[in-house]
Formats: sequence, C-alpha cells, structure tokens
Amino acid sequence: MTPARRIAHLDMDAFFASVELLRYPQLKGHAVVVGGKNVPAPFMDDTGQWQYGRLGQYAGRGVITTSTYEARALGVFSGMGLMQSAKLAPEAILLPANFEAYRDHSRRFKQAVASVAPIMEDRGIDEIYLDLTDLDSDTVSLAKRIKQAVFDATGLSCSIGITPNKLLSKICSDLDKPDGLTLLSAEEITTRIWPLPASKVNGIGPKATLKLAELGIHTIGDVAQAPILDLQQAFGRQMGQWLHEVSHGIDDRPVVTYRDPKSLSRESTLAANLHVKHDREALTRMVDDLCQRVAEDLAHKQRRCKTVGIKVKFADFSVVTRDLTVLEPIGEARDIRDAVSECLKRVVWHDRIRLLGVRASGLVSPSEDPPVPQLPLWRLGQ
Repeated sequence: MTPARRIAHLDMDAFFASVELLRYPQLKGHAVVVGGKNVPAPFMDDTGQWQYGRLGQYAGRGVITTSTYEARALGVFSGMGLMQSAKLAPEAILLPANFEAYRDHSRRFKQAVASVAPIMEDRGIDEIYLDLTDLDSDTVSLAKRIKQAVFDATGLSCSIGITPNKLLSKICSDLDKPDGLTLLSAEEITTRIWPLPASKVNGIGPKATLKLAELGIHTIGDVAQAPILDLQQAFGRQMGQWLHEVSHGIDDRPVVTYRDPKSLSRESTLAANLHVKHDREALTRMVDDLCQRVAEDLAHKQRRCKTVGIKVKFADFSVVTRDLTVLEPIGEARDIRDAVSECLKRVVWHDRIRLLGVRASGLVSPSEDPPVPQLPLWRLGQ
C-alpha cells in the first residue's frame, strides 16, 4: 500500500528582519522595517547610545523588503512603498537591507534542513518544500528536528505546515506564525481550510479575489461550493477548473528537487528620475552594477546566457525592452555590459528614467557551450 504523502512547506519567520535582529538584538520587540535606498546604517553616538533611521524620515521611492511582526501589526507589510508606510508607522525603525547576510543565512538553513530531510524543493531565499513521506519518523518529531536544525544553524525560527500536498502546506505554514507547526489531514479541509479567505490560496491574487467577491464568493469554502460552470464562465475553463480543484484541496504536484532556471534578471528603481545625458555618470554606474550582479547570479547558478536584455521605465511610466542574442554564450560582467550597450543604442530616450533592468535568458551550462564560432560576437535581436 502506498503511504499517504507528507509534504511540508517551511517558511522562515520575517526572514530579512529576523537576520537584522541577530545583528541588533536590542531591537527585538520593536516595529522594524527593512528596505529602501541609501538608508543609513545604525551607529553608536558619543554617549554610547544606538541611533537609528526612522520610517517617517525617509524620502524616496523605495519599498519595504520586510518588516517585523510588530510593524505588521501597524499595517506595514513587504512590498509597500516606504513613503506610504511612513503615514502608518512614522516611528518605526528603518534599516538598510543586507542581502549578503540574507543569502548566507538562507544557505545555512537549507543545508541544515537537508541533513534531516534531503528531498527538498528550493522556492526562494526564505522558503522550501520537503517530501517527508518515506522518512522513518513520526511527523511531529520530524518537524521538531527540522525546526531545531534551522535554529542551531542560524539562530532563527521558522514555521512549518505539513499536509498531503504543497497547496495545503503552503496555506498551513502561515496559520500559526511565528515559530508555528501546523499539521492537517485531508479530512480536516472542510473545518480548517474552507473558513479561510479565498486569498489564502497561493495563486488567487488581488484581481481574482475582487472578482470572486463580486460573485459573492469570499472564503475557500465559498469557492468549493460554487458550481464549477459558474467559475468557468467567470474565469475561463482552465482557471475555473483550477479554482474548483484547489478549493477542495486537490494538488498532485511533486516536490521538485531541481529546477532549471530559464532567465535571471536584476532591476533598480531610481531614487529620483535621471536624465540620459545630464546624469550619464550615475546611470553608467548603475548599469555596471546591474551587469555585475547578473554575472554573479549566473556564476552562482553555474550558467551562461545566450540572450541579454534591458528594461527601461520612464518617468511617464512607459516601458521599453530591448534584447540581443549572442552567438557565443556569455557569463562575464564585461561581456554582458557590452551586450547591454548595444541594446541601449536602440532605445529612443523620450523622458527621464525611473527604472533600469538587465536580464539574462536562454541559459545554458558551460558544458553545453558550442564551439566558439569565427563570427562577430552577437547579432541584434528583433
């Protein structure tokens, strides 16, 4: 008899903010926000007192990378604009992001989990799926071992949901934060999942939530009890079928231990709109930095790229993209920069610049690189 699946979703608790609290433990229990551009680092003054930036003092277009649970209680969440958030929590402490530290702690917690449960799907810097089905241990003991391994490796807590599939586990890992452990069987879907808002399902975003509300559908149970034909009429055949299935907790997706990336990109929103000629030096530095970061991402993934692209958002919010396909896969920052330069020549600069982005696609491993052709390095894309 095939054993029932035990799929876990592990989500680090307020990950970036928690890493910062390891560095500044005196801020535990305070409303803390991480994010923005050119945010000053905390410092100790002449009297030995720590001085921090405050959210209400920030001026710029930055967004919140993460916030502590105390800040979230004030209505301040990741993805919100800092200027907007300042109206809700002006006295919240504002810290600059330290992505090098976050990547280090991410690597450490994943290595620690793999020592206990090796069948792992990496879903980003702060979350993973695990297949615990074939491990010889009861579920609660196994989860506690995983949580302890994470804490021992990082000093941080995590929340885990364990259910028969990825869909339900993703929902459950968020039900008892922080440091939560939620177990759910298929028989408990109607009592524990159906009362939750429909937006708790990963994949039901703001637009779909609004459309469901217009139909009088607010909870996951409402979706489950809606006629499938009504859902398909409102959302289309495929989406309607999907809504019906997920509301009943149906999800057969496996835990994927390897995912081949199709593209990598880096973007930077400017603190102030820049002019392509008058601010050329600042823009050059930004493009160089983006190319360097894309090159580092490629090296980390052990990939090279066949196509380089740029994204430019202007002050009027119009967006222009340009791509260039190379004949020989590249990965070095200088080669990416050369390709970006060719793309930039094909942009009509009609306004000041609000955002710049660099993208690498058509990724291949170095072993897949073709022989170096005796041809020009690139050809222009369409």
